[in-house]
Formats: sequence, structure tokens, C-alpha cells
Amino acid sequence: MRFRLTPRETSFYDMFAASADNIVTGSKLLMELLGADASGRAEIAERMRAAEHAGDDATHAIFHQLNSSFITPFDREDIYTLASSLDDIMDFMEEAVDLVVLYNVEDLPKGVEQQIEVLARAADLTAEAMPNLRTMQNLTEYWIEVNRLENQADQIHRKLLAHLFNGKYDAIEVLKLKQIVDVLEEAADAFEHVANTVETIAVKES
Repeated sequence: MRFRLTPRETSFYDMFAASADNIVTGSKLLMELLGADASGRAEIAERMRAAEHAGDDATHAIFHQLNSSFITPFDREDIYTLASSLDDIMDFMEEAVDLVVLYNVEDLPKGVEQQIEVLARAADLTAEAMPNLRTMQNLTEYWIEVNRLENQADQIHRKLLAHLFNGKYDAIEVLKLKQIVDVLEEAADAFEHVANTVETIAVKES
């Protein structure tokens, strides 16, 4: 790590950790969605919406701190990118839940549970990694594993699309379900973007 003679604003670390912890909350709500009935899904959507708002608040707090800090722990652009990417994850998870409720989807296609399991694992890894930004230690395995999970998510997504287009669903149902699985795939991509940003920061700070 580079030696610095100037003090650095350290509250960013806590803010990133809080944002990642909120994503874990969102991933748990996604897991709950799998076993819920219609009324239960509506209630889960309300809690997910609240979590997404909490994520927005966390992101805005980081931006405010960024704009008011003379010295930052690492590059301003990287702070902005990391905060935005964490926020994207929460947005995609909330969108997926909202679509399930809005489209009155009764049965999610087989394979969606695998998508959500991958997201839950990526959320846990991200929450574990954020505190390590303070020291830039023990991060390599994090971004390697998240990239592996994103590759796994790609494979699951392709299989889901093949299943949706096998002729067993009518056209309207295909459109609904495809939008949901596409948004879940975007969440997996966003996790990878966070991991890649952390890798960039770690390389710069080494």
C-alpha cells in the first residue's frame, strides 16, 4: 500500500459496508420470494422497495461525502463508480421483485432459484469484502469468486432462455418471464462490476 503523508476521510468505508449489508437484505428478500404466495409476494415487494430506498439514501450519503471531502481514501472516480455499482445491484433486485408482482406471475420457471442463489452468494461475498477496503487485504479471492459466479449466472441465464423458448409457454408469458430473468442477470453483471471496481482500486493502491 502506498505511504501517505496526508489524512484521509475514512467514513467512506463504513458507508460502503452499510450499502453492501443492505444488498444482503435484498438478496434474502429474493430468496423469500421463491416460496411465497401472491399475497406474500406483495408484502415482500413492499419490504424490497423500502430496502431499495435505503440503498438510495446510502448512495446519496456517499456522494454527499465525496463532494464535501478534500481528501478521499482512493480516487474520487472509483468511489463514485463503486457507489453507483452497488446501487445498481439493489435497483435490479427490486425491479425483479416488482415485475413478479406487477405481472401476477404464478410460477417462476425452473432455474430462477439458481439465479437467486448465485445472487445471494455474491451479496454475502460483497458484504464480507467491503470492510477490507480499509487495508486492501484479502480481496483477491473475492473478485475471483464473484467473476466465477457471474460466469455461472450467464450459464443459468442461457438455460432459462432456452427453457422459455421451448414452446411450452405462450408468447405473453414468455415476454413476462424473460424480462424477469434478464433483470436478475443484470444484477449478476452488476455484482461483477463492483468486484472489477474493487480490483481496480486495489491495484492502484498497491
